[in-house]
Amino acid sequence: MPRIIIISLLSLSVTMAQTASEIALQIDQRPSPVDMTSDMTMRLTSKTGKTRTLSVHTVRKGEGRMILWFTAPADDRGVAFLTIERESGDEMRMWLPSFKKMRRISTSRRGDSFMGSDLSFEDLSSRNLDDYTHNLLGEELINGEEHWLLENVPNADLRSSYSRIVSVVRKSDAQISREMYYDRAGELIKERTVEMGTFGAYSVPVRMVVRNVQKNHSTELTFTNIEVDTGIKESLFHERNLRRLP
Repeated sequence: MPRIIIISLLSLSVTMAQTASEIALQIDQRPSPVDMTSDMTMRLTSKTGKTRTLSVHTVRKGEGRMILWFTAPADDRGVAFLTIERESGDEMRMWLPSFKKMRRISTSRRGDSFMGSDLSFEDLSSRNLDDYTHNLLGEELINGEEHWLLENVPNADLRSSYSRIVSVVRKSDAQISREMYYDRAGELIKERTVEMGTFGAYSVPVRMVVRNVQKNHSTELTFTNIEVDTGIKESLFHERNLRRLP
């Protein structure tokens, strides 16, 4: 191959990588609440159509702290989950009142299902830019709006349960509307779609659907009673507070 063509291909590759990194940075820099509370309904649907509904009160601060308290059904009332993200690694705890036990979620269990849903413990963590390599796969026109297809490949030391995540990103506001998750074998395992609502200066999820295409099982999350920037204290995010409902 002539040298000039090789140089051109290398230049194109660098440009694509830089563009992908810029898109990932735009997503990461979208304005987000300092803190947020909401009530969440989690509806699980099996491949036979059988459904199960859970009610959850959620509290978040920044991208790195979250508590979920399950309030219904009766069998799950009082179950609580805490995550605190640190540079040294995420700290995850679950309070199981029926066993009077505080359970630590180890790194090796991050890929496990969360409360029987199509979300894993890994899915409950925010995505750190430095933990992924970003590639621009192309562009797509959806409902008259231009989107990027951004591939996110986790670094080996992240020990992710996914080989890659492909995000469909709206160009106008760098908002992710859909994502496809691939397992370690490279097969599509789940799809996630998101609907956003506006609260003050922020766009936050009001509905999310996660579908496991391999198991034909889905989880729908609906968020209500959303409040942002109410001054939640960091001291709330401690495992001792999991034992009591808010």
